[in-house]
Amino acid sequence: MWSFKNIIAVIQLMPSIRREEPSAAAAGPSPAPDCQPSDQKQPPWAVRMADSVLKHSPDLLLYNDAPKIKWKYDFAMLGMAIDKLGSKEKYESYSSYNSHFVNYFIEADGSILMYDIEKYNLDYVNPAKNLITLYERTGEERYEMAIELIVSQLEEQPRTNSGGFFHKLRYPYQMWLDGIYMASPFMAQYASVFDEPKWADEAVYQISHIYNKTRDEESGLLYHAWQETREEAWSDPISGCSPNFWGRAMGWYAMSLADTLDYLPEEHKGRDRIIAILNEVVSSLMKVRDEESKLWYQVLDMGDKEGNYLEASASAMYVYVFAKASKKGYISSEFFDYAMESFDGMLDEFIKVDDDGMVSMQNIVGGTGLGGDPYRDGSFEYYISEDIIENDAKGVGPFILAAMELDR
Repeated sequence: MWSFKNIIAVIQLMPSIRREEPSAAAAGPSPAPDCQPSDQKQPPWAVRMADSVLKHSPDLLLYNDAPKIKWKYDFAMLGMAIDKLGSKEKYESYSSYNSHFVNYFIEADGSILMYDIEKYNLDYVNPAKNLITLYERTGEERYEMAIELIVSQLEEQPRTNSGGFFHKLRYPYQMWLDGIYMASPFMAQYASVFDEPKWADEAVYQISHIYNKTRDEESGLLYHAWQETREEAWSDPISGCSPNFWGRAMGWYAMSLADTLDYLPEEHKGRDRIIAILNEVVSSLMKVRDEESKLWYQVLDMGDKEGNYLEASASAMYVYVFAKASKKGYISSEFFDYAMESFDGMLDEFIKVDDDGMVSMQNIVGGTGLGGDPYRDGSFEYYISEDIIENDAKGVGPFILAAMELDR
């Protein structure tokens, strides 16, 4: 279950993020599910999970006993999810949890601690979504300057010959599904907030381009990555694609579709294309959903292969997308019912509640990629070998988002 390492030190260091109790007039349930009388209805799962996060990791900078403070894409996603819940439930402590994380990095001149623009790493773009949220909320100039710094990275982001962003400078001519989530919703949001329509066009192009390159014609599923030059050992000499359909990679991509559409104008020429891709993606995912559990495997199309397992982060991402996209009318309303079934499956398979009412999430694969040293070859054996990490932010964040969309 959750570790209590460093909590006392964190509370002493950052008293401003201690849990605030809502006033009697505040909307929403009490943010302390472990203190609920046994005869009262429990708060929603989104609130129960968020409260557990804040209680056991009161500083997002050190979430889940992180050994180092970093400008991390997954911690930023968790902060964003809890911030959204704070706006919905009127809990200031939720929004403060996110803003404290952001404010640690952002200097008065808009520079970002621990951010190296010269790495041209798309993972570094994802936390900038929270910069836009805080800029709109406060109007502080430092947030705008930091946003423009991230945009300046994208202006110079290395590209394949066909125009796709490198995932990172050190991964030349490679596009990863992960990177589409990191950058495209941000670009669309930036375009909307700052009236810079070229970035909406760029978001649509990156989404469409990688779809065309990684889609398997037979199954409709997407391979994790594509390399234009076919130099890497994992890159197929004909297609350039990596060899397997990794669950969370498609989760990142599916979320990028649903979230980018939030900011694309109705009249945008690429909007219908993104909705069409979204419909194709969710249909392909239903074909590989496990019939019994209503969940998805780490390697999507090999559920019956020894060593494969039901994976929580991908499942939570799909539930979020199914629920959100069906409510928005992008996909059939039946996907909302599928999302409800799969959420129930997550509660049965992945969610544990201890005697004190604290919620934890199991079966979340940790950091996963391709290439590097030691070399990650994209094989089935590689994907099932990565560490499984309880309460990893890459699963907890999407779980909260999914619960919110389902009002669960």
